[in-house]
Amino acid sequence: MTAGARPEPRALLRGHLGGLLGRRARLRWVHLLIGGALVMPYFLLANVLLSLVHRGRGVNVFLSPLLQITTFAVALPLAALSALLFPMIRPLESATARALCDVGDAELATGPARTWAERGRPALYFTLHLALGGVVSGMSLAAPPAAVALCTMPFLDPDAPGRLPWFRILGGPLLPLLAPLCGLGLMVLLAVTSRAAGAVLARRAPALLGPTAADRLAAAERRAHELALRNRLARELHDSVGHALSAVLLQASAARRVLDRDPAFARRALTSIEETTREAVGELDTVLGLLREDGPASAAPAPTLSDLDALVERTRAAGGTVDVTAPAGLGALPPVVSREAYRIVQEGLTNALRHAGPVPVRLHVTTDTETLEVTVENPVGRTPARTRGGGGRGLTGIAERARLLRGTSTAGARDGVWRLSVRLPLGGAAR
Repeated sequence: MTAGARPEPRALLRGHLGGLLGRRARLRWVHLLIGGALVMPYFLLANVLLSLVHRGRGVNVFLSPLLQITTFAVALPLAALSALLFPMIRPLESATARALCDVGDAELATGPARTWAERGRPALYFTLHLALGGVVSGMSLAAPPAAVALCTMPFLDPDAPGRLPWFRILGGPLLPLLAPLCGLGLMVLLAVTSRAAGAVLARRAPALLGPTAADRLAAAERRAHELALRNRLARELHDSVGHALSAVLLQASAARRVLDRDPAFARRALTSIEETTREAVGELDTVLGLLREDGPASAAPAPTLSDLDALVERTRAAGGTVDVTAPAGLGALPPVVSREAYRIVQEGLTNALRHAGPVPVRLHVTTDTETLEVTVENPVGRTPARTRGGGGRGLTGIAERARLLRGTSTAGARDGVWRLSVRLPLGGAAR
């Protein structure tokens, strides 16, 4: 069909029939029937209350259309009150609307309403669902039998005892034509009403069941927590396993170069490779413990500044020269600060070996009652060590560790010397 051309009548008919009897229409009809079933307890409770109003006399609502409408009107406020008192209404209604109402990509809240303000909108949707569902359910019970009766009227004897009341309305020469048309009209009315009611519920679902500002804030906080955990895991893997692999690479390279002329150094390098690999496996188990349900408590403890001597020895075994200035009593530092400072020193030494080659490295660690300061200096090598591509995350990780403890970090080259300086407040461990 070309642009601007009017659709064929057959295509229009198929479209309308699909809208009235298609899969989406049937699912929404089932959704409305669920609402009709849910309204029945409130309907019966309203009937009991009306009986009390009539001084205890039984009231048969099914004998009077007016009483049915009155009871139905009393039942809806009762349903709204129960929805306000039951916070799980929102996830239940969201699940049924998502499954049966075809709300598309609309965002619906999946958790229970936590505050009274959040319960109002789901209670309104629940009441609307029960109101429209009650109407459509009543029509679904009444319309098909009436339609069958109207379609069979032309074949019945109008003078028979107990004749249908429709004979008094449609009696006459046009009865064989009017009765089937009226029966078909009742079914069409049911389909149109069901489609309209389902469309109303589908349109109102995002507004009444969608997440509130508090829900969005909670979701953003959960997302931020997940990202923080992922960044933490990335830092730990980069600084622990990444350092170990870099050290092993440099140690193996140094051992290969001097294997023939200095076997003793080669043996020391191989021993250091063994120890570095063993420690790397333990640190990897520590990082993986963060991903397990039992947490890091089941893994090996993370290294701290108390293990600084072993870290320096591994760096020297890789061919580097490290001059260390550090005070005694580093084991008395707050554990969080000590662990993060160890990772910072580890990354600083790794960067010096990786990017500057076998150059002298000066490591200064100073502390007082309030701060801990770590400085790593090395000359910028004229022939940088061979490195892999895709790096550059180490300094970012150092800055993140310092920032999490409310500290500062600076790094850069000046007058031929690369200098990394990190200052950590000892009170930052509270974070």
